[in-house]
Amino acid sequence: MLWDNLLWTVLFLSLNGPGIMGNILTLVRHVYTFVTGTEKKNIDLILIHLAFSNITIICSIEIRDTAAVFYFRNFLGEAGCKVVVFLGRMGRGLSICTTSLLSMVQAVTINPRMTLWRKLKPQTAKQVLPYVLFFWIFNCLISSNLLFFITAVSPVNRSVVGTYGGYCYMLPSKLMVRWLFIALMALRDVIFQTFMGWSSASMALHLYKHHKRVSYLHSSNSTNNSSPEIRATLSTLILMTCFLFFYWADFLFSLYTGYTVTHGSIISILKSFLELGYAVLSPFVLISRDVPFTKYWSIH
Repeated sequence: MLWDNLLWTVLFLSLNGPGIMGNILTLVRHVYTFVTGTEKKNIDLILIHLAFSNITIICSIEIRDTAAVFYFRNFLGEAGCKVVVFLGRMGRGLSICTTSLLSMVQAVTINPRMTLWRKLKPQTAKQVLPYVLFFWIFNCLISSNLLFFITAVSPVNRSVVGTYGGYCYMLPSKLMVRWLFIALMALRDVIFQTFMGWSSASMALHLYKHHKRVSYLHSSNSTNNSSPEIRATLSTLILMTCFLFFYWADFLFSLYTGYTVTHGSIISILKSFLELGYAVLSPFVLISRDVPFTKYWSIH
């Protein structure tokens, strides 16, 4: 047990600490830009919301798993379990929706010919607020069942049907209710990941055409290869790749452990790593967008 706790401590220090700090830096930076800038950019508000969603995910998973690993049985309690698990699912849903919106906005920004999606693109920060409000309402509805069925019961209670971090438990519900919320979550993930995939493919095609034009001109000096638009597009594509990787890795890993009924400390650590991966890495991808990519483009 001491070795298991040591592994968890290493994971906490190597992921949660830098992840929280990176998201806080991203949050503060874009809040400062948004408040002090003469033009209120829509992208700043989107990135502020994404950083906030990531912080919610990291903190909820950290509190939930720490209570389980170190046996803080009186740490959360009934209300604490409901709030922590609810916020964890909310943060995940908000992250999916916000990342998809970021991808769509960036795709339309670099390719104004997309007239259909250009009409839906929020042109100002005020126009982003309805999207954010919709994301919150939609994900609150999807996660509302947790407020009724999550509890901090004793493990000897055989009526539980699922666990969250080994400490919080989900009570059984009617089959129709259970499948309704599963269907809503699946519908959300399919819709927003479809938008994400389509916009990512559009941005990748645009970058490929840009590369071909640069190669045709035989001179990288005559083209602004390290423009903010190019850097933002590259960072957005990296974000999409990270998100899809961690999402599907977590999904397949959950299917595997559920099918094989495999449990243990290593399994829990791997599960937490996959859940935290995108929230931890995404702020550093956003921070790196300020690094010029001139060398990359000149080489290619």
